[in-house]
Amino acid sequence: MAANNRDLQDCNQRTDYDRQISGCSRALSWMKPPNERARIHTLRGMALTNKEDFNRAIEDYDQAIRLDPKYLWSWVNRAEAWYRKGEAARAFADLEEAARLDPKNSRVYSVRASTWWQLGELDKAIADYSEAIRLEPAFSVFYNNRALVWRDKGDYDRAIADYDEAIRRDPKDVRAYANRGEIWRLKGDLDRALADQEKQIRISPRNANSYLTRGDTFRYRGEFERALADYDKTLVFEADSIPAYTGRGLTFEKLGDSKRARAEFEKALASRSQNRSDVSKSSLETAKARLAALASGAVQPIIHAAPAKAASPRSVPTPAARVPAAATQPAGKQGRRVALVIGNSAYRSVPPLSNPPNDAAAIAKSLRNIGFESVTLASDMTREKLIDALRTFANEAENSDWAMVYYAGHGIEVGGVNYLVPVDARLAVDRDIEYEAVPLSQVLRATDAAKKIKLVMLDACRDNPFAPRRTAAPEAVARASTAGAPIASRSTSGRGLAEVKVAGATLVVFAAKDGQIALDGEGGNSPFAVAVVQRIATPGVEINKVFRLVRDDVMEATAGRQEPYTYGSLPGKEDFFFVAK
Repeated sequence: MAANNRDLQDCNQRTDYDRQISGCSRALSWMKPPNERARIHTLRGMALTNKEDFNRAIEDYDQAIRLDPKYLWSWVNRAEAWYRKGEAARAFADLEEAARLDPKNSRVYSVRASTWWQLGELDKAIADYSEAIRLEPAFSVFYNNRALVWRDKGDYDRAIADYDEAIRRDPKDVRAYANRGEIWRLKGDLDRALADQEKQIRISPRNANSYLTRGDTFRYRGEFERALADYDKTLVFEADSIPAYTGRGLTFEKLGDSKRARAEFEKALASRSQNRSDVSKSSLETAKARLAALASGAVQPIIHAAPAKAASPRSVPTPAARVPAAATQPAGKQGRRVALVIGNSAYRSVPPLSNPPNDAAAIAKSLRNIGFESVTLASDMTREKLIDALRTFANEAENSDWAMVYYAGHGIEVGGVNYLVPVDARLAVDRDIEYEAVPLSQVLRATDAAKKIKLVMLDACRDNPFAPRRTAAPEAVARASTAGAPIASRSTSGRGLAEVKVAGATLVVFAAKDGQIALDGEGGNSPFAVAVVQRIATPGVEINKVFRLVRDDVMEATAGRQEPYTYGSLPGKEDFFFVAK
């Protein structure tokens, strides 16, 4: 009997997935009632899902459903496995059956909302979370989860309102304090972020993530010893934590101790942690890129601590971009490389932008200095001039190995389509978009003929200053997405640009990911341009790692308010370098 109890205890615990799988397997060897076996198969399936072994997880859920087709959670958890496996249609079919079994179960709507959220259907996710709240208004988790979607839509005030309500419903809701702290950080208020993180730790003093997030805040504030102490605490409560090792490495870098930084990044790579969260995966990528940068022998950039409270919601202090010296790599090492660099500033219908001319000049000079054979610098382009420049560049790309376009200026999105905004655009009504702006797809086509890689970099995710009157959506846009969609600078929040899908050897790098705006720099250059210029000449660092370094540098400079994002991939048969070693 004691052995049986131990089997069930191991099967029911949720922290050690291998132990959970072993316990459930042992329990299945002696458990007889079909309904109990169904529950054990479901628990083992959950552990396998957490280990990302989706095929075996689905086999367990199949067994559970065969044994007890009325057990709700087998359907719900199999839906999650289907989605994470990339089969959303089968996930929704399982959720439909779960809703049929219990149409008033708030958790079914919550799980469906999570699925919509992961698919990027944020409005549908909001609707389902709202229905879950209607069915069970006292449950704080639903407010917390809906707030996460508001965050991704860039609506930080609504997110805070939901976290406030979650805390009112459950004053000990650790996640609500943690997540509200993140929103305060995204709003540039590190003092209020820290206050929420302190409350989080008082409620749950043994929660590893509480110390991790507070450690990040201390690092952003320049309080390095306190950051290291919190990362140490994280490791006490979560052994081998990859984010904690990476956080320590980033902190030692800021302290100028590259030897200890390297040791921490190596620990992150050697970690056997079973935590496969997005934070862990992201931290691992950061550790790999930092090790490559340290191995390059290049002097690492100095990134100053962020202010405790941002002076502006749209800008951050930045140093002037320091253009790298001319590289000494052999001519032809990377093949023929060409670039078109555009800085749009002097808009005629909205206030001018201060950073793009400086950013474009710094990027163009950097590309020339690292060996690009041809770099065309263009400023304040009208639509006609922009189209002509792209046409000319397409011809040049045809005889090149690399083709790169860098654009700084305004960009907007309508109906899932991203556009670059020329300086003569007025956009009085939304149908003007196809006549006055240039779609990103046209920019991508200009690079298409390059023999090896195509690269587009957009520092264009700024607040949208255009306020056009809505009409019916243009026909081309209506085909791409919902007819009548309002012009916005981000598909989900009215700010920035929408996600893009690219194929072939193509990378599209946005200065800010979906749900965020690209901040202006108060020192003449944007934080994105500063990061690109200070990393692009790092010798011997593969191009994907370079953009990871850019992402991390921007995160450090903005205290996590702005996170660049890279779409696309390059063929694995060859590595590409801005500067070969």
